[in-house]
Amino acid sequence: MADSGVEPVARWATVPGRPPVAWRAVAVVAVVAVAVHLAVATRFGWHRDEFYYVLCGRSPAWGYVDQPPVAPVLARLAAALPGGVLPLRVVAIAAQAGCVLLTAVLAAEFGGRRRAQLLAAAATAASPVFVAASLLFGTTVLDQLAWVAVLVLVARALRLGSVRAYLAAGAVAGIGLETKDTIAVLLLGIGLGLALFRRDALRGPGPWLAGALAVLIAVPNLLWDARHQWANFHMAQVLAEQEGGASGALTHLPTMALLLAGPPLVGLWVLGVRRLATSAGRDHRWVLVATVVAVVVFTAAGGRPYYPAPALTALFAAGAVQVEAAATARGRIWWPAAVAGSGLLAVIVGLPVLPVAADTDLRSVNPQVMETYGWPSFVATVQQASAKLPAGTPIFTSNYGEIGALTILGPADGLRRPVFSGHNQYALSAPPGTPNTVLCVGQWSAAFLRRFWSQVTEVAPISLPHGLRDQETTQHAAVYVCSRPHGSWAAMWPGLRHLD
Repeated sequence: MADSGVEPVARWATVPGRPPVAWRAVAVVAVVAVAVHLAVATRFGWHRDEFYYVLCGRSPAWGYVDQPPVAPVLARLAAALPGGVLPLRVVAIAAQAGCVLLTAVLAAEFGGRRRAQLLAAAATAASPVFVAASLLFGTTVLDQLAWVAVLVLVARALRLGSVRAYLAAGAVAGIGLETKDTIAVLLLGIGLGLALFRRDALRGPGPWLAGALAVLIAVPNLLWDARHQWANFHMAQVLAEQEGGASGALTHLPTMALLLAGPPLVGLWVLGVRRLATSAGRDHRWVLVATVVAVVVFTAAGGRPYYPAPALTALFAAGAVQVEAAATARGRIWWPAAVAGSGLLAVIVGLPVLPVAADTDLRSVNPQVMETYGWPSFVATVQQASAKLPAGTPIFTSNYGEIGALTILGPADGLRRPVFSGHNQYALSAPPGTPNTVLCVGQWSAAFLRRFWSQVTEVAPISLPHGLRDQETTQHAAVYVCSRPHGSWAAMWPGLRHLD
């Protein structure tokens, strides 16, 4: 008997106006993805960003200079569990599994049956940008989950037309705004897409109430940001300058289009664009508008290339529906092979599965894996240097990864000194007292430190064995003993604070 692509009604609940979701089948895809991630989740160790999220969470606030409050709160809760970094990684992996499952649901909302749902879910599970993001806990993987959830809930609300369905989308959008500000661009794109292609929906109260609810949920963070001179916007400007502005972001577009999606899967999102641009996808063309808006806005603003990447799930879903509709014998062979090839590439580049020397060589493609490797060695170097100093001598670090490693990993290594930094959120902290001697650790030169201290002595470089490299070693980080400050810490503090 030919496979109709429809699961038996007795097994899968029927949803009016939408093919049933093949939950068991797509769950297998998610389970495989989870198993691969868990197998290497703690092969190395903490990432600098994970230290930062945990320490921010220990100082609860409605916002931070570089993020809203959700990620730090979750990080603090996860880090309170036994297992070191593992609970944080479990949260990240769960978020990626959620993206996989929700992409299948989105394919169903677009009219896709079992085959389309499986292909869409597998494409997300095998896409390098989703695999690499779930290497570590952070705002990126949580933002991806929020984007996909909003896309699904908006598609569902448009199908059902009920205020309750729209409010569900608004609530998740609000939580997304409290997770990462970039989702605001998705909401802008959805609004424009509805105005262009689903004006009928805008005649009812649902979308407007959903928007109001999202803003209401985001208000505490907006108020915090306003009270702190719109620190998030200043941070965004700094990051855009580091990317080279709009021209720099424009040069990254091929990276977003090819590498982040996974080269073997480029054809799938291209098919998704084609379907949404034709009459077959007219009802869902708002998704295409949202995707275009995200790419254009982030490029014009100098955003990082992975910012609009969660919109790939919508293109994967639409493309999978098109593949299912074509139902060619060649497609039944090609697309599983494309998913497998992309997944293999994503795992090699995005997860710590290779020898550490190979991950060092791949830093130009993805530096994040090596950022989970060297922190125990870093802490040991600082501990050896600090042991020669009087008790109570503070440590001042150049970035949040360094202060995080010394604060979280240091005590187990016998390091129990006060640690300070002027980087990002720590720039809002009051400067330390006026010690005559301080141990400065990080990515700065002796010449820079001599602007603040008369006597600067390098006592140890930050290094890794066998020529391995991470951000600390490539930026020539070192440990310095600095004494005879040029004034009080309060006077020096403006020159030591920095955002990046």
